[in-house]
Amino acid sequence: MDYDSISQAMDGIFDKFDSLCYLACAGICGLYERKLKDLNPATGNITYDIADLYNFIDGLADMSALVYDHRIQAFLPNDRQWIKQKLFQHLKKLAH
Repeated sequence: MDYDSISQAMDGIFDKFDSLCYLACAGICGLYERKLKDLNPATGNITYDIADLYNFIDGLADMSALVYDHRIQAFLPNDRQWIKQKLFQHLKKLAH
């Protein structure tokens, strides 16, 4: 894929990262919501806050995110705290 400028190429990379990050965050929220529905099958409307979601993440045996770093051409691991920050940003965008 050819780009007219470095900034155009970088915009494409960041757009892809944002899209993948969005999908990952939506997937994590979906996992938690399915768990809530399984635990509360008779409840029609289930609500939760960010602290509940963070507790869910902390209760998982393992959770990390591998993100490709173009500078070193390798995937770098990110921990739960990084994931929580991305989730917070994701939910904040959805709220606005």
